[in-house]
Amino acid sequence: MRRAMTLRLAVIWTAALWAAAALAQVPPALVATGQTAVATYHAEGAQIYQCTAAADGKLSWAFREPVATLLLDQKTVGRHYAGPTWELADGSAVVGKAAANAPGATANDIPWLKLDVVDKHGNGLLANIATVQRLNTHGGVLQGACDQAGRFRSVSYSADYSFLTKESPTGSQKPK
Repeated sequence: MRRAMTLRLAVIWTAALWAAAALAQVPPALVATGQTAVATYHAEGAQIYQCTAAADGKLSWAFREPVATLLLDQKTVGRHYAGPTWELADGSAVVGKAAANAPGATANDIPWLKLDVVDKHGNGLLANIATVQRLNTHGGVLQGACDQAGRFRSVSYSADYSFLTKESPTGSQKPK
């Protein structure tokens, strides 16, 4: 039991140090003051869009859902899907709700996001996560006209997802 806790703390500290570089460039609107990064994973996947008709009959693309693999050192550690949900191989998962955004680096890049965690599952690494940040996005923006209601299009994207907690790595609550 003690060895497992020591290993978990080592993983948390290593991930926090690795994530520090990515977090150093977080736009002010996306900063989660008083929170600590537990892990940052790279994601590779697609943003899925659906062609929908408005009440006036005009067609437009609407974002439907993400589908992505979460990676650490080129190894799959989890997945990201509708909700939006992030689920790790340890069985823990969080669902987020967008709280703030900042533009991507180019017009082809989906926005960077700060998401508040609104639901949690499991007892793994994500059990105490309060905030998720989507950073360093590349791609994901759909270009082109929508000409048939119901049609789907996927656009490849990548991003880094940082998972933050209000607790310190030792598990004690940080002061508010």
